[in-house]
Amino acid sequence: QVQLVESGGGLVQAGGSLRLSCAASGRTFSSYAMGWFRQAPGKEREFVATINWNGANRDYTDSVKGRFTISRDNAKNTLYLQMNSLKPEDTAVYFCAASTKYSSMNSYERAYNYWGQGTQVTVSS
Repeated sequence: QVQLVESGGGLVQAGGSLRLSCAASGRTFSSYAMGWFRQAPGKEREFVATINWNGANRDYTDSVKGRFTISRDNAKNTLYLQMNSLKPEDTAVYFCAASTKYSSMNSYERAYNYWGQGTQVTVSS
């Protein structure tokens, strides 16, 4: 099984930055497509960012392009989300996800079969 543990969330003022981390267990982490999703109060979970197995390909939802950067360190079995220029609209629980089925980046929830517990990000105005 794959276990994912997110960290790095917290409270930040608008315009500030946070870096989320996702520590993963798994023998073949370097082969997994990975993603970040978020769920804001009163809203459904939405795609944020994804990265392919070697980090060469990345994609983001339009609302975070230019502000967020997804990356991975396969030697450390860790996924990251650098969040800059944060807005109150970014307030949500952020989830790390892994796909053992796909190596290519993927924005669809159904592609992922392992999920972390989530970490809260709150952006104040």
